[in-house]
Amino acid sequence: MSARQADSLGGRAAVVGIGATEFSKDSGRSELALAAEAVRAALADAGLTAADVDGMVTFTMDTSPEITVAQATGIGELSFFSRVHYGGGAACATVQQAALAVGSGLAEVVVCYRAFNERSGRRFGSGVQRREPSAEGVALGWALPFGLLTPASWVAMAARRYLHTYGLEPEVFGHVAVTARRHAATNPAAHFHGRPITLADHAASRWIAEPLRLLDCCQETDGGQALVVTSVERARTLRHPPAVIAAAAQGAGRAQEQMTSFYRDDLTGLPEMGLVARQLWRTSGLSPGDIDVGIVYDHFTPFVLTQLEEFGFCRPGEGAGFVASGALPLNTHGGQLGEAYLHGMNGVAEAVRQLRGTAVNQVAGARHALVTAGTGVPTSGLILRAER
Repeated sequence: MSARQADSLGGRAAVVGIGATEFSKDSGRSELALAAEAVRAALADAGLTAADVDGMVTFTMDTSPEITVAQATGIGELSFFSRVHYGGGAACATVQQAALAVGSGLAEVVVCYRAFNERSGRRFGSGVQRREPSAEGVALGWALPFGLLTPASWVAMAARRYLHTYGLEPEVFGHVAVTARRHAATNPAAHFHGRPITLADHAASRWIAEPLRLLDCCQETDGGQALVVTSVERARTLRHPPAVIAAAAQGAGRAQEQMTSFYRDDLTGLPEMGLVARQLWRTSGLSPGDIDVGIVYDHFTPFVLTQLEEFGFCRPGEGAGFVASGALPLNTHGGQLGEAYLHGMNGVAEAVRQLRGTAVNQVAGARHALVTAGTGVPTSGLILRAER
């Protein structure tokens, strides 16, 4: 896809199956077991079998190789397998890779998956540890000696500049947290089921890396999520109404680093997500007013605001007011702040449920869903549309 013209991928593939493990803080199982469980559940949801699968896509960070997950689930020969880099930025790109394979005839049924014990195992929030030498490590070397050791601290730098530029206070981030937890409170699969919060709760939560408080930061979760992608034609013969991939895009901006792009001319936006937005609007032919539900990557609340601004839902600096207005149903599963942190894959699943009409916080008549992937890194996005 060129960043300057629409591509021909839109409308050629669809998500037809979704499956997940329970979301927990200590799974007691291997990441391979989680991946296999999620894949089997997604295939069962689609009404397909392991024998139907000939492609698999996951994250470079995933510890369960495609061939190993294939063996564990009874999948046979693979004609396509692929991995996408940059952590949560890969979420929507896994679906894009699957759609590319299906659209070009390289594969007929592709499974996308992500499984990890992030809470009981790695714990990204504990900071950079035991990093092998790499070019990315050199870039981090400009930040780590000054105490910027965690994702929260990296995002805090941009968040502080955002508040300064627009004359705002940290309390504005609370609107994102309150919205996510309101939806999580009615979602039985969410870790924070039954536990909504108020703006006062947000303001009272402890500092993590100013201006970010505890309730500005996503969870750490053990679990797995899988998605099944096939052609629109085949999708129409399967169990559920397909969630058609109307557009899919990736984006990396100028002077892009992995979470530490502090040497750009402006720290108040997310240029890589702006690129994704332009590509999605161009290819889908849609605009912000056409979107019925937004599943916006919420590892940290400030970047939800800047994503909405990059997509044109509101002007720069007005993201908090837009969220507070409720003009766009946002992260109706509870997001990563409220449901689970699965590097955004559970967000894609929520978009599919919304378009099927089966979400726990269903948006009436939802036909178009926007999904975004991790921010602060090279990223990706999707627009899915209902066919029912």
